[in-house]
Amino acid sequence: MRDEGIRLLSIGELAARTGMPVKLIRHWSDIGVVPPAGRTPSGYRRYTEEAVARLRLARALRDLGMDMAAIRDVVTSQRGLREVAARHADAIEARIRTLRLQQAVLRSVTDRRTDIEELSTMTELARMSATERTAIVHDFMARTMGDVEPSAYRDGLLAVLPDLPDRPTPEQAAAWIELGELLRDPALGAAIRRIAEYAATIAPEDPGDERGVGAEERVTDLWTRLAGEAMAAGIAADSPAAAPIVAEIVAAWLPTQGDGGTDGAQARGRLLAQLEAVADPRAERYWQLMCVINGMPVRPSVKAEGEWLMTALRANPEPGARDAGLAEVLETPGALEPAALLEACARVLAEVGALVAAVTPAQMDDPTPCAGWNVRALLNHLTYENLLWTGLAQGVPRADHDADHIGDDHVGAFRAAAAGTLAAFRRPGMLEERYGPAPGWRLVEQVVIEMLVHGWDLASATGASTDLVPDVAEAMLPAVRAIYGDLPRTPGGSFAPAQEPLPGATPADRLAAYLGRRP
Repeated sequence: MRDEGIRLLSIGELAARTGMPVKLIRHWSDIGVVPPAGRTPSGYRRYTEEAVARLRLARALRDLGMDMAAIRDVVTSQRGLREVAARHADAIEARIRTLRLQQAVLRSVTDRRTDIEELSTMTELARMSATERTAIVHDFMARTMGDVEPSAYRDGLLAVLPDLPDRPTPEQAAAWIELGELLRDPALGAAIRRIAEYAATIAPEDPGDERGVGAEERVTDLWTRLAGEAMAAGIAADSPAAAPIVAEIVAAWLPTQGDGGTDGAQARGRLLAQLEAVADPRAERYWQLMCVINGMPVRPSVKAEGEWLMTALRANPEPGARDAGLAEVLETPGALEPAALLEACARVLAEVGALVAAVTPAQMDDPTPCAGWNVRALLNHLTYENLLWTGLAQGVPRADHDADHIGDDHVGAFRAAAAGTLAAFRRPGMLEERYGPAPGWRLVEQVVIEMLVHGWDLASATGASTDLVPDVAEAMLPAVRAIYGDLPRTPGGSFAPAQEPLPGATPADRLAAYLGRRP
């Protein structure tokens, strides 16, 4: 069909030119996106070449999610393309933000067990406006702070509010959902109020003096570094090796107190009280989430380092206390004569060696009573303990506790290490020789205790009998109580709190229970 020299297209030709279905073109024509230029005498629609361009533009805008009313306004030139595109981009941005928050809710449901009530709470948090989010935090602070006296900690809490960006990252969206839930936990409010109240009692009158925030941050950086290094080196918080680390930390902390105090029981007690006051994982998580939401650097968790230092302070309540207590214990006669103790050591190593030999490859990944250790890690530790005490007996201390000592032959590795231990202990004069404050037979005693306890761990993990060398286990109980009885049974230490042994428990069961193993 031609109209005044202009060739008009049928709807079929238009469909062929644009690749769009005839039915869709007819619908868009009906709503005014691409009105026909005319009709044939039979009523068939006809379109100009301009319709091809209109349809292509309309399809592009539709693919971008624009509604048909806006598309019609653009293609009919009632509104400019730039204006409509800008508004649509804003709408998409708002939708993306909503989708990210919804995604954060769904991720939380996926990553943890979430009940219906929690899901409703998370959905409510995701829908909140910026004003509503700010109101939640203000209400939390009003309930929590109340009449707490001013301090740097309190002022910092009140100054930092969550400012979720208009374009939050998935991490920021997830952090807001988690923070919103955390703010509803009464335990968080109690923890933050406790910290704020304690901070008010020790707040410096002059924030610019040596007790200022900068000095406290430097001390925090120091003790987290030293505690982290000690943990990496395998130094238990309640071991004698922790004493000089505690002394260094206390010496760095004392100037921040501004009272001219010296290292002693009172100073260490005060530092421990400060650490205990702020040692709450909820409060730490609050600050971490706030940093994520506000795009600030997030300080890694110092929970493990804090637990190590607190336990080290409990084990060393004043300078020299741990060493003095150990010196007294080490001079106490043992339950077995040194020669009998050496023979007992050989028997224990033989029984543990049999347990080691019975471990199959399929059991290597099985859990053990030692938190964080599977069977393979436990076998590696049993082997290392022999290498460690052999090195000490030979005057060559080792510090490779985290190395792989068993390779692909755990049986051979343990047997060789155990043979080396016995050879070092059987050297003439070794039992009477002095190793620091301890006579040589005390090294033998430690190997016996270590092998009994970790042998019990291995037997428990593999389903073997835990009745290990009963007469030796019975004889070692008094020594274990004397050496470890006054150690703090807190996180970061060597042992969990003592457990009640079950009726009919073997001597090795009772020994393991005393050192924190659950029957």
